[in-house]
Order: sequence, then C-alpha cells, then structure tokens
Amino acid sequence: MKYDIKDIDLAEGGKKRIEWAEHDMPVLRQVRERFEKEKPLAGKKLSACLHVTAETANLMRTLKAGGADLVLCASNPLSTQDDVAAALVKEYGIAVFAIKGEDDKVYYDHIHAAIEHGPVITMDDGADLVSNIHFDYPEVARSVIGSMEETTTGVIRLRAMAKDGALKFPVIAVNDATTKNLFDNRYGTGQSTVDGIIRATDILLAGKNVVVAGYGWCGKGFASRCKGMGANVIITEVDPIRALEAAMDGFRVMPMAEAAKIGDLFCTLTGDLHVLRAEHFALMKDGAIMANSGHFNVEIDIPALKELAIASRPGVRNFVDEYTLPSGSRVRLLADGRLINLAAAEGHPASVMDMSFATQALATEWVVKHAGGLAVQVHDVPEEIEDWVARLKLKSMNIEMDELTEEQKQYLASWEMGT
Repeated sequence: MKYDIKDIDLAEGGKKRIEWAEHDMPVLRQVRERFEKEKPLAGKKLSACLHVTAETANLMRTLKAGGADLVLCASNPLSTQDDVAAALVKEYGIAVFAIKGEDDKVYYDHIHAAIEHGPVITMDDGADLVSNIHFDYPEVARSVIGSMEETTTGVIRLRAMAKDGALKFPVIAVNDATTKNLFDNRYGTGQSTVDGIIRATDILLAGKNVVVAGYGWCGKGFASRCKGMGANVIITEVDPIRALEAAMDGFRVMPMAEAAKIGDLFCTLTGDLHVLRAEHFALMKDGAIMANSGHFNVEIDIPALKELAIASRPGVRNFVDEYTLPSGSRVRLLADGRLINLAAAEGHPASVMDMSFATQALATEWVVKHAGGLAVQVHDVPEEIEDWVARLKLKSMNIEMDELTEEQKQYLASWEMGT
C-alpha cells in the first residue's frame, strides 16, 4: 500500500484519538455496523479529499466497512492530524497522503495520488479534488458515478461549474443538508473557531471588539459564541437579508472600512476572496489580530499585507506572524490565513461531525444505488436520509419528541377546514 505521511510511529497516539472521537459518534457507528453486514460499497474505488482528523478517520472506517477501496488526502495543508494519518495507515489499512504543514507542491501531489487511485466515487471538502479531476484527468471524470461535497466553498464552486456546463458527473451537496449545514457550520465552526483563536493567541474575548465578516451559518455560530464570552461583536455583510438578521440578533452592522478602525479581532467566514484588503489593514490599530475560518486562505489578502508591511516577525507565537505597517501599528495574522479551527485547534467536536459524516456515508450509499440514473448536476441530500440521521441523533441524546395524531395529520393535509 502506497502512502505519504509524517511518521508511522505516531500511530498509537492517533488510534487513541480516533477511539476517543468514536465515543461521541453513535449515529456514524450504527451506519458502520450496518455497512459491515451489507457491504453497499463493495468493490468501489473511492478517493476522499478531506481534513485528516479523528472524526474523518471514523468516516473512513465506515466506508471501508462498507467495502470501499479507499484513498484519503488532505483538503488543507494545515488541517492534518499526523498521528491520525499514521493510525489510519498502520491500524486500519487505509492509504493516506497528508502531512501537516505540507507546501503547495506536496499538497497537489497528494491530490494527484488520490486521483490516480482511479476512483468511481469521490468526496471533497472544498472541491479541489473534483476540480483537478476535471482539469487534468478527463478519463477519471468519465468513470466517476458521483461525488459528495462537504463544505460551502466547494458547493459554490461546483454550482458554478454546473451553471457553466463544465460539470462532468453528479455531485451531492452534503454541505447543504440540514443535518450538516445547520449544526456543523453553526455549532461546530462556532465553537472550534473560538477554540483555535484562543489557543493561538491566549486572547481574552470579553470586552474586545470582534469583527465577524459574513453572517452565514458559520458567521452566526462564531458571533453568538463570542457574544456569550462577553465580546462586542460587529458584523460585516454584503447580503441585505443577513445584515438585517444580524442587526435584529443584536449585533452592530457596518462596512469593513468602518469596522477596521475599531476591531481588536477580525475573523473572515465568507467563502469569498480579499474580504480583508490593503485599505483595511492600513486602518487597523496596534495589536489587531486577523484570522480566517473560511475554507481557503484567500479571504485575507496576504500578498497585499506583505507588500504594505515595512517589517515582519514570523512566528512570534505558534501560528502567529506579526506585520508592522507604515503607521507603526503591528497587526497579527493567524495560521497564514488558513482555517484557524483546524490549524491551531482540533476542528469540530466529534458529536457534531457525527451527523455530518453519517449523512456523508449514507449519501455515498445512495449514489451507488442510483449509479447511472442521476443527472449531471448538484443534487440535494434526500430527505429520508436527513430524517433518519436527525431521529437517531435525538435518540442517542435521550431526547424524545411528539408525534402527530391522525386528526392532526388530516388537518394539515386538508383545505376544507377553516376557523
């Protein structure tokens, strides 16, 4: 088995981490138990480009239990947990191409290794795997029966490909599933982004002006957690509905040009590029901190920051680089603009990834069952999968809910009955 990881001797620690995460992933565990019996993915080559974490490892175990022939590579150069990568290779026999801190060349070499596995199913977190297949491997694209996309940025890219007629195989927008998007993005990103920033900086959020760029589910989650820790939260938005929602949620809303003057901490969560730019850096006060929790490190214009700075001090802390601006102000960039929750912390808690990855595994099974019958477009996750995952998650949390009576069902299905 070919693989490329940091150190195989890290496997023991990685296995402990994987087993610890599994305790909080009961829904995915039930999927794995069924997959072991039914083998719905038997003989199918699958390549996954995901964050190599303990939670992802449990998804890989589930897919392998279902009979898939797997290769896993990293979807971000800084998100890999090296001990988990080692454990997947040594303890679970899964080929992994991922090293924390790999440069861009190695990152894309690893993606190419995953593609050269010859997958008929792919999984993506950001659409880099699918994009490279489309650009460089047309013969692989012809063989793919379907792909799962895990994050907002990737879905945006894939919908653009579909709109332009460039998409060559069906994609399931797992990110858009309520059992993923609503919980993973809001509660997972919200908590883990705060965790990563605090680990990197040891900042006290209480009393600080925290500027949140973007009020989608990730931005909402992060903003609410900062507010709960006593921060003065400011939202920047380009969507009038979201800006209005932020205002009615009790946050100040203003353009970044205004927020840049007063922010102590800035975090981008938009999925777009150059949200923080040279004109914003020039306005920032001494000690301002910048982080990104969007998928790619383009949300902060790092080349413009380096060009503007008159001096720099790399590594003033782990994952912290300091730049001195012409005004004399020193600004701090975290994790080179990469995903702060995975670069400086451990990513989402296992409990929330339980739903995301159970949905991911079941969507994969659904694609295999419908191979050849799916239109080449971006599809939503079937409602029955969402319902099953949500109900099982409630059961695992010892939560019960009401059921409609027959009378109530009839009333909701009729139109004759008035006041």
